[in-house]
Amino acid sequence: MCGLLLAGNCFAADERAIIVGSKNFTEGIVLGEIIRLLAASTGATVVHRQALGGTRLVFNALVSGEIDIYAEYTGTLTHEIFAQNKPASNAELRDLLAESGLVMSQPLGFRDNFALGMREPVAERLNIRRISDLRAHPDLVFRFGTEFTERGDGWPGLRSHYGLPQQDVLGVEHDLAYRGLAAGDVDLTDLYTTDAEIAYYSLRTLEDDLSYFPPYEALLLYRAELAQERPEVFAAILGMQGLIDEAQMIAMNSRVKLDGVQEALVAADFLNESLGIEVVAKSSSRIERFWRYTRQHIALVAISLCAAILIAVPLGIAAARWRRLGHVILGVVGIAQTIPALALLVFMIPLFGIGAGPAIIALFIYSLLPIVRNTYTGLTTIPTPLLESAEALGLPSGARLRLVEAPLAAVSILGGIKTAAVINIGAATLGALIGAGGYGQPILAGIRLDDVGLILEGAVPAAGLAIMVQLLFEWCERAIVPRGLRVSTRT
Repeated sequence: MCGLLLAGNCFAADERAIIVGSKNFTEGIVLGEIIRLLAASTGATVVHRQALGGTRLVFNALVSGEIDIYAEYTGTLTHEIFAQNKPASNAELRDLLAESGLVMSQPLGFRDNFALGMREPVAERLNIRRISDLRAHPDLVFRFGTEFTERGDGWPGLRSHYGLPQQDVLGVEHDLAYRGLAAGDVDLTDLYTTDAEIAYYSLRTLEDDLSYFPPYEALLLYRAELAQERPEVFAAILGMQGLIDEAQMIAMNSRVKLDGVQEALVAADFLNESLGIEVVAKSSSRIERFWRYTRQHIALVAISLCAAILIAVPLGIAAARWRRLGHVILGVVGIAQTIPALALLVFMIPLFGIGAGPAIIALFIYSLLPIVRNTYTGLTTIPTPLLESAEALGLPSGARLRLVEAPLAAVSILGGIKTAAVINIGAATLGALIGAGGYGQPILAGIRLDDVGLILEGAVPAAGLAIMVQLLFEWCERAIVPRGLRVSTRT
């Protein structure tokens, strides 16, 4: 695993690649593609790590040098990232960013503000036009994007600022909240004012009459050192400053979310038609995406599973040999299994960064329990007469394990490895949340774009891979375990 990661890093270093990042929402990805194409137009090697997650994760990746540039917003910087510093101007923001070696561009030309929205018929029936009007309707159902429920400029401050009494308030995936509005299950959600869904669902944007939300000017954040090393690349990228207005951004978001056009093509069309910059973006086919996601997913599962086998089988043997130690081992791996997958991924990021590293470590940890437990069970349930016979033959401990105990426990051990493999195949889809790729990538994109076809691009192959792995292990059992032992262990 480490060799693969180091090889990837060395390749990036040799090519002096520019690493573009983007948050997990359509506009951020489109802007990331515009950045990528502008940088690539200078001949630079550019990689776009799409849909990496929320604000904090992407900003921290920029600070740590895992990405070099991404699109951000002034309101997010002042009220979320630097909320404790309370910067009062862009100049103060620039000073704060400079402390981390970061630079803020000039605005791109549009604002993507936070707002609250309702379906027009509901808002008209209840006579709600301003956020203050919500105070008279405490029974309304609010569903906000998950990040909005916790942000410094999100729901907690909004509720306090306006004195809102609503209690049925939950966080959901931002794009799912729109579907809840359309279905009538949700009364109100947070909006990004450049979202294509506002017009599509005929939503009323409520007036922020007490001026809670700050302005959210779109801009670029990038690493100062790389801008100094590659001035020609960043000169091309910064050419987008002041050239994207709100109508253009809404139109680009609409083409992606409503028309199903890939972000790279939308970005290329914008540069060609609006800015007069000739760039070519290649559209990826389903087959190309399938093989790419398959390679990534198999790599995540195979590396984590092989590492787990090398560690978990010896741990299971130790647990069977020394019972007191065994209770400790089983307890520790059992506790590790109970950590929520998303939390475990986040815990790994400070140690291994974003991408495949944290995902592989998390999957490795989740693989330990079934392999350790089945190894322990297989060794401790061998019939006593067989063990006594091995001792009577004078076999030393290592020989008994190799020639008698391991073959007798092989079915159970293989069962544990099979269980771990199937668990990993499903859990590996979460790796897409931190840029690890795999089948989770089209699933997340499908949720974001409300595209069932994209969701199936990840879900169906993941299910098929799990079935193939089960069949593979059944074949391995028949090939490795003698028939007599297979029968005896099952009866």
